[in-house]
Amino acid sequence: MNTIVCISHLRWDFVWQRPQHVLSRLAKTYRVLFVEEPVGVVDLLEPRLEVTARTLANGACVEVARLLYPVAQERWIGHGDLLTQTAYTNRLNAYLSNEQIDAPILWLYTPMAIDFANAIPYSLLVVDVMDQLSAFKGAPRELKQNEAMLLPVADAVFTGGMSLYRDKLPFNAHTFVFPSGVEIEHFARAADPSRFPAPIDSLNGSPVIGYYGVIDERMNLELLRAMAERHPEWQIVMLGPVVKIDPAELPQAPNLHYPGMKQYDELPAYLAHFDVAIIPFAINESTRYLSPTKTLEYMAAHKPIVSTAIVDVRELYGDVVRIGETTDEFIAHVEQALTQPADADQHARELEILSRYSWDGIANGMRAVLDARAMQIERRRRIRAKASSQVGK
Repeated sequence: MNTIVCISHLRWDFVWQRPQHVLSRLAKTYRVLFVEEPVGVVDLLEPRLEVTARTLANGACVEVARLLYPVAQERWIGHGDLLTQTAYTNRLNAYLSNEQIDAPILWLYTPMAIDFANAIPYSLLVVDVMDQLSAFKGAPRELKQNEAMLLPVADAVFTGGMSLYRDKLPFNAHTFVFPSGVEIEHFARAADPSRFPAPIDSLNGSPVIGYYGVIDERMNLELLRAMAERHPEWQIVMLGPVVKIDPAELPQAPNLHYPGMKQYDELPAYLAHFDVAIIPFAINESTRYLSPTKTLEYMAAHKPIVSTAIVDVRELYGDVVRIGETTDEFIAHVEQALTQPADADQHARELEILSRYSWDGIANGMRAVLDARAMQIERRRRIRAKASSQVGK
């Protein structure tokens, strides 16, 4: 069995999103080692690699690796980044050697993993671009430079949306667009609220306007505030972890609720009680290349969807998603969605879109690209070897 070594800026046990969906399916064909960012441990004397197995619902297994490094040792202070990277690559290479893993597929989710690409011998180099990370708050300054060096040498570049595809294609002709997908059956259960008890008792039958996902600097907080003020009868539920912003910055109102992060398996129970599902992102540089996975998940539950003017949402799903260019227009669309239920034609269009974007289909498409690129590279190697032998004669 071939092995995929994935270097990710996200943790496996964080929000279940693109890396988990894709790799959990590829783990049925490949051995998958998911390498997380390092973790500092106060009372540790020497860095060590921790590898633990995760058994998945589909019966496959993913190994999760992370470097544990000492944060209290004087020799690490001031040189932590450099020494941590060296310790990580050395120990990861030692683990691969002990496991007799030779030239794996190296799969990167962040350009900051370029040092791993330079240190680990691989058979294929894959870069899966799920976000424009350089536009995120607190992004390292060298991220763009690393990406400019990494993309041209990749054997395959995958992108999570059309905007990202257009941005990355000039770097590498072997760029393929794979918009994020959906587990249709998982979220279709949410079309029937009677299957789930109301997860928030205080809503009291009021219209529920809901969102789930990470709550960070991409969120249009002023839009949330305006919705809560203009419609105190609406209950606005914002599910998800708050990251990279101070929770004190979040608008507060009696009808604004922040229940925190929920596990992937819990999401249908909340989605079932959304009267309108929203995508309330700000329109700025950090969302310019965004292609929200939740759009399809909302759609699988046949919930009315209102989004701000995200380019990929409009381009991929604009015939079934209401798009609000302004705060007033966004709120007007929510008002309309509450009073005008979808008809049979709308449901038919939703089902046609969903049929194109299953996670199983996306993983299979990626696997086909890997196989094709491996064959092309092997063919070129053989041609070069033959030409070299003829020159020697």
